[in-house]
Parts: sequence; C-alpha cells; structure tokens
Amino acid sequence: MLDGLMQRTPLMIGDILRHGATAHDQREIVSRLVREPTWRYDYGGLRRRAGRAVRMLTRLGIAPGDRVSSLAWNTHRHLELFYAVPGMGAVLHTVNPRFSDDQVVYAINHAGSRVLLFDGSFLPLVERLRPRLPSIERLILLASTGAESADSYESLIAQEDEGYVWPSFDENTAAILCYTSGTTGDPKGVLYSHRSIVLHALAGGLSGSLGFSAFDTIMPCVPMYHCTSWGVPFMAAINGCKIVLPCDRMDGASLQELIKDEGVTFSAGVPTIWTMYLDHLNRTGDDSGTLQRVIIGGSAVPRAMAETFEHRYGVKVRQVWGMTELSPLGVISTPTPQIASYGREAEDEILWTRQGRMQYGVELRIVGKDGQELPHDGTSSGALQARGPWTVQRYFRSETDAASVDGWFDTGDIATIDKDGFMRITDRSKDVIKSGGEWISSIDIENIAAACAGVKVAAAVGVYHSQWEERPILVIETHDDAELTEQMILDHLAPQIARWWMPDKVIFAQVPLTATGKIDKKALRDIYGRALVQ
Repeated sequence: MLDGLMQRTPLMIGDILRHGATAHDQREIVSRLVREPTWRYDYGGLRRRAGRAVRMLTRLGIAPGDRVSSLAWNTHRHLELFYAVPGMGAVLHTVNPRFSDDQVVYAINHAGSRVLLFDGSFLPLVERLRPRLPSIERLILLASTGAESADSYESLIAQEDEGYVWPSFDENTAAILCYTSGTTGDPKGVLYSHRSIVLHALAGGLSGSLGFSAFDTIMPCVPMYHCTSWGVPFMAAINGCKIVLPCDRMDGASLQELIKDEGVTFSAGVPTIWTMYLDHLNRTGDDSGTLQRVIIGGSAVPRAMAETFEHRYGVKVRQVWGMTELSPLGVISTPTPQIASYGREAEDEILWTRQGRMQYGVELRIVGKDGQELPHDGTSSGALQARGPWTVQRYFRSETDAASVDGWFDTGDIATIDKDGFMRITDRSKDVIKSGGEWISSIDIENIAAACAGVKVAAAVGVYHSQWEERPILVIETHDDAELTEQMILDHLAPQIARWWMPDKVIFAQVPLTATGKIDKKALRDIYGRALVQ
C-alpha cells in the first residue's frame, strides 16, 4: 500500500485543552465548591492552572505511567486534573465515592495509585480508609486550605510557575482509569487512552449525537468520576461551550438555580436526577428557563418523563445508552429524515422507546444463543455486542481479552435493532425474567409503571416460583406526597401489558441504586428473592 503524505500528529488530551484555551480563551467556566464560594474563570485560566498542577505533581515525584486517584465532585479543580494528570503522561483514576468501602479500597489498590486528591466532604472517608491504602504516598485536599492529614491543593499549585509546555507522545498511552460499578464481583478497571478519549469527544459533539456548539452552556450532572462525565467536559472544550459545574448539589432546587442564573442550555444525567428536577418544577410552578436539551442515560427513560419535559416545558429529551467499557457513549436517540417521514407520533414513539441509533465509531450487532448474527428487524432479540476505537479490548491488569479475536465485546444486554438503526434494550442478560419458559421484559414493566402518577422509581425483578421458575414482582418508590395502593398500580399496568406479565406482588419501598445511579437489581433479588414463597 502507498502511505499517505499527511502529518501524523498524535491525538492528545493536552491538545483539547490547547484548542479550548486558544480558540475559546474567554469562554466561562463556573464551578460550585464544597464549603467555598462559587469559582469563575475561563479556558485560558483552566490551562494555566492545569499546567501548575502538572508541575506540582512532578515535584511530588509523579512520572509518566504513574496512577493518581481523585475522589471528587464536578468542580473546576477536578476538571484541572482531567487535563493535568493524563497531559503529563500519568493516569488519572477517578474513584467512585458511591462504592462500598471495600470497593473503594480495592479500586485504589488495584490501580496502584501513589497520590490521592479529594474534596473536603470525603475527608472522613479518606481518614477511615487511609490505613488500608498502602500505595498512597500523599494526600491532597482539593481546597484552599489543608487539613491535618492532607496538604492544600491551592497552596501546592500556588508554589508553581505558569507556562508549562504540554508534551506530545504516543496517542495510545493510557490516560484515565475508570472502574465498573462491580455489582457482581470486584470492580473492573477500564483504561482509556488519549486516542480513545479524543475520538470519543469528537464524535460525541456531532450534530447526530449531543449536537454541541459554541453557543451552548453545558451543565454536566453525570458525576465526573463516572466515565469522565460521559466525556462531556472534553466535548465542551472542543466546541467552545460554557461549562457550569454543580459540585455535589444535584437536587432540583440547586440545578434550577444554576440553569436560571447561568443560562444553561444543555444537561445530562441519570433518570433519578431528572425525577427530582421535574418534581421541583411541579411543586414550585417554575419553568425550565433556558434549558433546551436533556440527555438521559444509565437506565431506560420513562416515557412520561420525556413527554413532561417536551410538552410541558419545551425541553427535548434524548436517550443515550452506553457503558464504562464504551467510554461510555454507544447510541443516542437523535432523529433522522427517515423516521421523521413516518409522522410526529411515530417519530416520538421511536425516540422515546429506543435507547438510540448507531453512531460513528461504534459498531453494534445482536447474536443468538448459537453465536450467529440476528437480523436488524426490530423484533429479533439477542445478545448485544459492540466494537470500535473507544470500546474496551482488555480490563486493567487482566491476562485475557474482554473482546473476541475480531473485536466484539459482549455488553451483557439483550436488545433488538430495527431497520433504521435504532437499538432497544429489552433487558440485561442477568435481569431478564424467565417465567414458564417465556421471557418477560423487566424494563417494559418498569417504564409503564413509572408513568403512573405518584411513582418516583419502579423496579421489576424476577423471583423464585415453584411452578413457573420465576415470576415478576414490582418494587415501587413513591413521591413523598403520593398515596398509592397495589391495586392502583395493577390497574394502571393491566391495559398495557400481557396478563401473564402482570407482577405477582407490588411492594412499596425505597429502590436501591448502584454506585452509578442505576437500579440495583442484584440488591433487590437479595432482599425480595423469596417474596412469593409462602
């Protein structure tokens, strides 16, 4: 073959920051903080402070390839680490604080991190776990003042000079390490490269994806410790968007204040956040201000939520599906001319009941039990597999590949893909309910139940049954002022699902969530697994 004659500039995270600070120098970044005043600066300031953070870490002995852990919220200091640590050739491990103590310890020790930087609200957790973290040499508090056990981030970077020259190296160098939620077994480390992050960020901002422009003001409500907040901070810098960081305050009133004060046009988060937000608007009678688009992922979006956003508040809702192993964006439910030609009602049905359509950079297929690929007809259901330049090949420190020889990674989801390229998750492979040899979709039951007035969260799981092997039960968490009964829920479900899909029992209780904000089906099965046994 004949080589092309173009420059071979590596794809670097540091160059995303260089572009943001050069092309959009004065675009604002606003950050709430833990027990400190709101911080304001711009992309130029972000680059200068991130450079100082590199010099500080270098002075502490951090070298290329070393791991640095962060235990932090969505703040400007955490954003600085997103660029500083991988920009110097080291690896940023973003710790999920919603992990159990044992999982946090496991992840930090498995990563082999030498430095831990953390927000003040995590000081008790860090001090409690410190004796169990033998690889950690230094604790740094992400605050203007330090603590007895930790140095102050601000004091340390204040000692460093500006003007750091960002290096260039192999684009396949490790950059950011994220651990799966680990609902079964220990968490698994997914090690993103500079190349994978840059490509993911470029594709994610496209018009058929999240559709960013320099006129957008973005408020990521996906925690930055979770899959780099779905890559949104990197997409924002590429597209010159204003960034608004809510820290740890994700309640409806706090988000509404930021939306109105800062002119937020776009946000993203899991359904539970938007349930609280809509509840706040409903109780106060307020409108959604400048908000134009909301991306919702992590679990299926209740259709009632999408309809409320669009019809009552004029906010477009787009579903997204992905996973840590996909960096995490897989599909997004953006419209196409083809589905628009079906009419508005049909278009909404597709956009609100499918997770999304295929995006450049992610190949998808569904396969049957025999391993053969199934047709994209919207009805054939099989194991969902993915491959592409930001899909995992092997977990960190694993000796075997997670993907097949030809690159296909089994997501663990059961799905259909239709002729228009839209994918619909019908269940997780371990969450499908098998009753009398037939499959029942827990997701379908949940979506319908969630549309019942007064329901905050609905979770369907299969539990043991002596005759049918498994039968569905439904756990309902209600809004505080709701008065619901089992019969009211069953009456709501009855016209919309098959009779044999009807839950055998409705339980009113708080629904447990995983560390990534998803319904914890494993915990529900542990709690209610014998609910039908007399």
